[in-house]
Amino acid sequence: MKTIWVLGDQLNRKTGAMVNAEPGEHRILMVESLAKLESLPYHRQRLHFVLASMRRFAAELRNEGFDVDYRQGDSLEAGFEAHRDEHGDHDVVATEPLSRGARDLMERLDVELVRNGQFLCHPDEFAEWAEGRERLRMEDFYRWQRKRLGYLMDDDEPEGGQWNFDEDNREPPPKDGGDWPEPIVDDLDELDEEVLTYLPDSATGEPPAGWWATSREGALRRLDHFVEHALPKFGTYEDAMLAENWHLAHSLLSPYLNLGMLHPAEVCDAVEEAYRKGDAPINSAEGFIRQVIGWREFIWGLYWLWPDHIEANELGNDHPLPPMFTGEASTEMRCVGGVLEDLDQRAWVHHIPRLMILSNFFNLVGVRPKEVVDWMTSRYIDGAEWVMVPNVIGMGMWADSGDMATKPYVSGGSYINKMSDYCGDCRFNPRNRTGDDACPFTTLYWDFIARHRSTLEGNHRMARAVSGFDRLSDGEETRERAAEVIDLVLDGSL
Repeated sequence: MKTIWVLGDQLNRKTGAMVNAEPGEHRILMVESLAKLESLPYHRQRLHFVLASMRRFAAELRNEGFDVDYRQGDSLEAGFEAHRDEHGDHDVVATEPLSRGARDLMERLDVELVRNGQFLCHPDEFAEWAEGRERLRMEDFYRWQRKRLGYLMDDDEPEGGQWNFDEDNREPPPKDGGDWPEPIVDDLDELDEEVLTYLPDSATGEPPAGWWATSREGALRRLDHFVEHALPKFGTYEDAMLAENWHLAHSLLSPYLNLGMLHPAEVCDAVEEAYRKGDAPINSAEGFIRQVIGWREFIWGLYWLWPDHIEANELGNDHPLPPMFTGEASTEMRCVGGVLEDLDQRAWVHHIPRLMILSNFFNLVGVRPKEVVDWMTSRYIDGAEWVMVPNVIGMGMWADSGDMATKPYVSGGSYINKMSDYCGDCRFNPRNRTGDDACPFTTLYWDFIARHRSTLEGNHRMARAVSGFDRLSDGEETRERAAEVIDLVLDGSL
């Protein structure tokens, strides 16, 4: 009998090595690795989500008639070797893993690898697209994807006459707070409780409260819920932030895509169908599909194309992770504190808090990029190495000095004030650069511009900011205040 080794982020019956799997002909191996669980201080909802989803998938396969060897091991390799010792099985096949470490392991163990079908663009196809291009732009890749996959196309032209509606999707939150559909919440069951007792002491964050499904059936219900109730409002307010609403109209589907419980094609098909039926506007449908077939798959391709990307630190950031991010201190910054509280409660915040509050702050302070990658990988329900390395190194921290993004995504408090309601009740003033009430984002933004002048003044998108610093009447005082702010952040006093 041939064994199919299924990893915890390959929970799909219809992709890779599982496509032709048959009960009686194939045994299934699944391993929970203790070393992986303890490798970072993972959020307990992240660990629960992965382990509960793995165990439910194993149960589904058993119900289908498969012999499932589900075991715990000190490591993936230890679990594999224990399986081999028990079954004398040397004919093992697996779907291509989603991380370099797992792929290297399987190659070393002589596991036969089957092409991974969890994405719409395989890394080999991405490499072919990228070959010979002077610069890799997500927008170019996205248009290529649209044409070859056919999403939102009118013959050879984009639906609605333009490739993206990003300009329509940058509205600040409604002044009255808006009316947003409530996410689905499920009760925990006996399996959930068993998983929670198994988690290591290093786990962080609050325990699960039913936000995150751990079965394909639950993931499909959430897809239907998003398309019917949230998609119509998604586009316009996808960049908005609200202190009292953590989800707005976001899909909350990324965890299921990343574990294989949903496939990007079925998600995009559902969104396009809603648009074709008149149930969602073009800016919402296009904006969401761009995130899935554009940005998500672009990140996936870059992860495999640039194996040394994790080492990049072109801005020379050398500060450690501040204690407010490890739970050793709190902060008076309402935006940062609010986002960290949301993250603690649910292991998730959407892309703008990730980019324009957390990553922005890390970069302005000068935190080491590798530490940011590890922190974000461990804290997010949808964290994965392939997700976080390009997003943090290239987009969030601009540690590659523009290989991926044309400018660093840094801002002062004015952007946060415009796109959220955090600033109104905060003790810091987003307009002030100096003084005890100056917004740390505003102070540190101008210090960042001055600190990296030699790198930024040659960037056509940042040269204006460099000139702006030169026109400040209090530039020297701002930089002195910035040094004080960084010291306060690093000792946990801000």
